[in-house]
Amino acid sequence: MRTLSLGMVALLGVGTLTATAAPPAPPPPVAKGNNWTVEPVAGGYQLTLRLDAPAPMRASLPLLAVDGVPLGVAKQSPDRRTLTLTSTDPAVLKAGDVRLIWSGDLGKEAGKNRSEGTGPTDADWLKAQRGPLLKDDPGALGKYKVATSEYDLGDEAVYLPGLGQRSELRGKVYTPKGAIGPHPLVIFLHGRHEVCYGGDGEGSEKPWPCSGGAKPIPSFRGYDGPATALASNGYQVVSISANAINAWDGAVYDSGAQARAELILDHLALWKKWSTLGGGPFGRQFVGKIDLQNVGLMGHSRGGEGVARAAVLNADRGGQYGIRAVLPLAPTDFARATVPGVAMSVVLPYCDGDVSDLQGQKFYDDTRYSVTGDAAPRSTITVLGANHNFFNTEWTPGQSEAPSNDDWFGDEQESPCGAKYAGRLTAKEQQAVGTAYVAGFFRLQLGHETKFLPLLDGTDSRAASAGRAVVRVVSQAPAKTRRDVNHLDQALPAGAVTGNVTANVCAGVSEPSARLAAAEPCMVTDDPSSAPHWGTAWYAAHTPTTAVTKLSWTGTNGVVRLNVPARQRDVRRFAALSFRAAPDPAGAPKTDLSVRVVDGHGRAAVVPVSAVSDALVRMPGSNSSGLPKNLLRTVRIPLTSLKGVDLRDVRAVELRTDKVARGSAYVSDLAFSSPGLGFSAPAALLPKLSASDVTVKEGDKGTKSMDFWVTMSRPSIRPVSVYVESNGELGETVGAVAKQLVFKPGQVRQKVSVPVTANTRDSYDLPFNLVLSVPREGLLDSSFGHGLVIDDDPTPTLTIGNLTTAEKTGEVTLPVKLSAPSDKYVTLSGVLKDGTAVIRKDYTTVNDDGSAPVDRTVDGYVEPGRTTGELTVKILDDKLKEPAETFSAVIQTVEGAEIKLPATATVTITAND
Repeated sequence: MRTLSLGMVALLGVGTLTATAAPPAPPPPVAKGNNWTVEPVAGGYQLTLRLDAPAPMRASLPLLAVDGVPLGVAKQSPDRRTLTLTSTDPAVLKAGDVRLIWSGDLGKEAGKNRSEGTGPTDADWLKAQRGPLLKDDPGALGKYKVATSEYDLGDEAVYLPGLGQRSELRGKVYTPKGAIGPHPLVIFLHGRHEVCYGGDGEGSEKPWPCSGGAKPIPSFRGYDGPATALASNGYQVVSISANAINAWDGAVYDSGAQARAELILDHLALWKKWSTLGGGPFGRQFVGKIDLQNVGLMGHSRGGEGVARAAVLNADRGGQYGIRAVLPLAPTDFARATVPGVAMSVVLPYCDGDVSDLQGQKFYDDTRYSVTGDAAPRSTITVLGANHNFFNTEWTPGQSEAPSNDDWFGDEQESPCGAKYAGRLTAKEQQAVGTAYVAGFFRLQLGHETKFLPLLDGTDSRAASAGRAVVRVVSQAPAKTRRDVNHLDQALPAGAVTGNVTANVCAGVSEPSARLAAAEPCMVTDDPSSAPHWGTAWYAAHTPTTAVTKLSWTGTNGVVRLNVPARQRDVRRFAALSFRAAPDPAGAPKTDLSVRVVDGHGRAAVVPVSAVSDALVRMPGSNSSGLPKNLLRTVRIPLTSLKGVDLRDVRAVELRTDKVARGSAYVSDLAFSSPGLGFSAPAALLPKLSASDVTVKEGDKGTKSMDFWVTMSRPSIRPVSVYVESNGELGETVGAVAKQLVFKPGQVRQKVSVPVTANTRDSYDLPFNLVLSVPREGLLDSSFGHGLVIDDDPTPTLTIGNLTTAEKTGEVTLPVKLSAPSDKYVTLSGVLKDGTAVIRKDYTTVNDDGSAPVDRTVDGYVEPGRTTGELTVKILDDKLKEPAETFSAVIQTVEGAEIKLPATATVTITAND
């Protein structure tokens, strides 16, 4: 690694040193700009960015980028004005620019205008086919009038262990008036947004509670549409506030997912009491009125990751509450969790300007096959023309109490996400779509209103209240109503592929300049926000992403034949044959395949994909700024359309390249299925996986193993797997580890050894995490194991010596010495005091040009790994013949070393006149 040269004065000693002419001024000890610095610290270099105003409160993670290249997740100070990151990347030593970007933003286009012209299929999507109308509209009001009320138990009513802070307990309640008996409960949780507004700007340094006359932003009041639609149909809805979490989660190990889950369960505990014993703000109003064994959770933005975690945490704790349905809305997914056992539908707004990479897609991808025989259904709902914020009226300009904005900036008419584009939804149109799908999902899954199945089963039936919105649904039916033919995530057997076509498994993305990884990437792009299936997660960056099969063909004779096993050939009980597909962005914007279904008599039916789906039409956008999104979409072929085929004896399904002579496309998840409710309940019987916490002393020599234990709560009859990796600012002390663990039947723990390199230099304690992700046949319990390497080396002693110099020497350096090298960047500061020498007549500070009032402050440093340092002053030549004069440097503060303070060093100036 290239190191930063400090140009130290040679042989700085202890005691009195006679100086001659100073060498040229050394380069600065840190790289720096107007509002940023790069400082050598233990294990690398710390980047610090200071902002004039607080960083925006966004769902995405804050990243620090050097010269346009993101280096990692930054820690935010409570006031969000300071961001720090430690890196070993040598690029920081040559930094010309350090700035804040966001994990959900648009690759190297981050910060630029997102609306950049038309794409080749934009016109197709403006006239895209919309499915048939449902007879009943889930967004319509029902027979009950709705009463609303609020409860507020205080700004710091409950301690959240996952946050390390206290949170408010506040909620808005929507109740069906006159409804008899217990009814389902749906909890809404908003996402990460600004916390306070207004005031005199003189608030406390604590970001929460609001102070200085500022008011809390009522994000929890922003979902009146879906809450009222549900309550009017007999559901109890509670929308809860999470401002404290938003205020404090900038430096939390998991960005607040655990804390949000804890907050949800705390509210459920309140409602358990209020619906059984009564009390609190409602007396006996809700006694006997709430069914806590039929609970749904909707979470927006980081709240989406929070409700996913809450469903798992509830199962980890034995399934006390009957959480049966989870709807993450425009969610984050920073750590690749799975949500088995409960019905799940993920809403993906195509024009999300905050979580622009649509990372919530991975909740669906990672959960699909995570548990054998999973009886719950799941789906994704992609809404074209919708942004991140407008699902919440308190985040919508013209509707919100506090200032708000359109998160997809740009008002161009050409881009499919520009505010003036014909396909962009207005705020009220978007809110109507949200109401229809949120209400429809919970009425289906909690109320078993099967009339809403077509809304979520992949047939793209639509609600009248959703208006002109173009929505595409991908659905996985429950295991009991689905027969998987081929997941298409592993190499096909010999002989399956014939003709001028190849079928290769791919996963992930690769930058154009990068060497290809061992697994073939699905896309080559410098903008992973266009690849929701294949972009990595920030806390599980080495966990493999969704594997699919990529077909590439150069003729019309290509055939991929997928044989149906002998005992699975009778498919009469299923409604459709389906798979997911998308065109390769490196190919033509439109392509096509034929699906040929063959029976035991050799009879076949052929259906072009283009006849039943637009999955092989590229989504809107101009191949820049994160668009188009490359999303796998549904190809659904009703079995009634397979005329002449004996559905009792289906032998094979073939994908043929006879429609287009040259092309490429992705395919995944080929199955026969029928829509169904399945069965949803907390997956409390699955074994729970946890990572231990480990603390070790660094030691003085060699490399030691820091042994984490990944344990299961009980043995399993099936193999259980989970990915593990070390995560955090590892520096040069902690080694990187990334692997998949497989627990054999009966096995309940495995050791994961993380290498720790010892040294004898004083350093900082180094915290990091061991992260568990994407389990199979198990649930994540304590998915972040916390590691701490304690520095056990003594703090070195600092000595500052006297100096004798002549007037002609200009800048001179007092002798500064450490008793031993340190990994810390040692700083010292103090003031210059006149003796017989007078400031600005005989001497001054190195940066004093005489234009400002006298500043006597003097600063010095010792760079990590060195024992000599810098404490520099400037000697002035007054051209007068005079005796020797003196002044002193009085050091008042030292960081990173031991010294008795105040410490005084005397400088003697001898005349040269």
